[in-house]
Amino acid sequence: MRYQDVLLHIDGTWRPAGSRREIPIVNPATEEVIGTVAHADRADLDEALAAAEKGFRAWRAIAPFDRAKLMRKAADLLRERADTIAPLMVQEQGKPLSEARGEVMTAADVIDWLADEGRRVYGRVIPARTPGVHQLSLREPVGPVAAFTPWNNPVNQVVRKVAAALATGCSIIVKGPEETPASPAHLVAAFVDAGVPAGVINLVYGIPAEISEYLIPHPVIKKISFTGSTIVGKHLAALAGQHMKRATMELGGHAPAIVFDDADVAKAAATLSALKHRNAGQVCVSPTRFLVHEQVYDEFVERFVAEAKAVKVGDGLDEGSRMGPLANARRLAAMETMVSDAVGMGATCVTGGRRIGGRGYFYEPTVITGVPRTARAMNEEPFGPLALISSFSTFEEAVAEANRLPFGLAAYAFTNSVTTSTALGEAIESGMVAINGAPLALPEVPFSGVKDSGNGSEGGTEALEGYLTIKYVTQAGA
Repeated sequence: MRYQDVLLHIDGTWRPAGSRREIPIVNPATEEVIGTVAHADRADLDEALAAAEKGFRAWRAIAPFDRAKLMRKAADLLRERADTIAPLMVQEQGKPLSEARGEVMTAADVIDWLADEGRRVYGRVIPARTPGVHQLSLREPVGPVAAFTPWNNPVNQVVRKVAAALATGCSIIVKGPEETPASPAHLVAAFVDAGVPAGVINLVYGIPAEISEYLIPHPVIKKISFTGSTIVGKHLAALAGQHMKRATMELGGHAPAIVFDDADVAKAAATLSALKHRNAGQVCVSPTRFLVHEQVYDEFVERFVAEAKAVKVGDGLDEGSRMGPLANARRLAAMETMVSDAVGMGATCVTGGRRIGGRGYFYEPTVITGVPRTARAMNEEPFGPLALISSFSTFEEAVAEANRLPFGLAAYAFTNSVTTSTALGEAIESGMVAINGAPLALPEVPFSGVKDSGNGSEGGTEALEGYLTIKYVTQAGA
């Protein structure tokens, strides 16, 4: 499908930036420019802020039951358009077509789930000490939201913020990802075509720092939601804190994956390989530090390396491709730097470690063993198809390494022991712990990190909490 130039959406209208500035979009599989996206300037942001303020007044006045119906209609439209949106996502982001389509379908499920949860935002009646007094705890929408989203999952990162905002009665300005703008624009179009009023959802693109530093302090904005790196997230959270604004932060990770000696090693290798190579490892919950018990270490390495070598790398639109290119040249350079650093410090590159071809940002699935704790890859999120495998001998040793870093988003473990599973659930410092392949990121479950991996949730009932304020109302008879 042809990739068309992407416009801003402000106050119900798709339009170019007032200045007519544009940003080129590059296909990571070919390095060719395939289109442009409108570059918002200060005047465009002012219009989006005025629209969000107006949209909030209109949207909060609509009953939650009716808001949910409009949201469900948007979800249905998204499903109908999945085969149109998915190829655009592949062209701008690189992931295989099946993954892109799956992302769109999952986004529709997220909308449905949060639409229904929005109908169940309950308050409380608090028994009074005095006769004739009524005491109510009410939950109200916080107001217009500013959301900032990354390029790795361009639909699902946007939909969690938009659906949570709309389900609670908030309006929203989304600063979408400039490198992958078309697929989130189609997501917004589904809401618009479903009948969501003008001004409720606004979509802008531009220089991230300029947009965030203008929107976050602005008095119209009452809450921010950010998905991205820990460094940027801390800066934005501090900026929001200066203005006493709520902030949901879904930040970086460096997920440990622990394989115990009683685990099903074949299952662990296959499952972790699929998780590692999904979206070329450009997933915040991707397993990175593989900690394998010394008794099964050699078997696991052999099986995992075989899995990695079997991954077919190619253009996401090509039939049979299981892993596409990295999304941009920056990620390619980061992989090359991290692998070179680890090998230079004595690690062994068992497979991979090289760029594929001379065109496109393709990189081999890479497995490195014997990596020193001081290597960059063991301390910084690789965000690519890089697996670092080391051994351990005791439960305490594995847990200590799993908890060593300041990140705490996701962790994985494989064991057939109920005792070990229970102990891991308590000992691992992570917002999400998946044992024996249990899934993460379903619409109905929490999605959140601890420590430097953020705060607040973008999944489950908990996703709504950051968009609601609590108001206490007490009333006595005249």
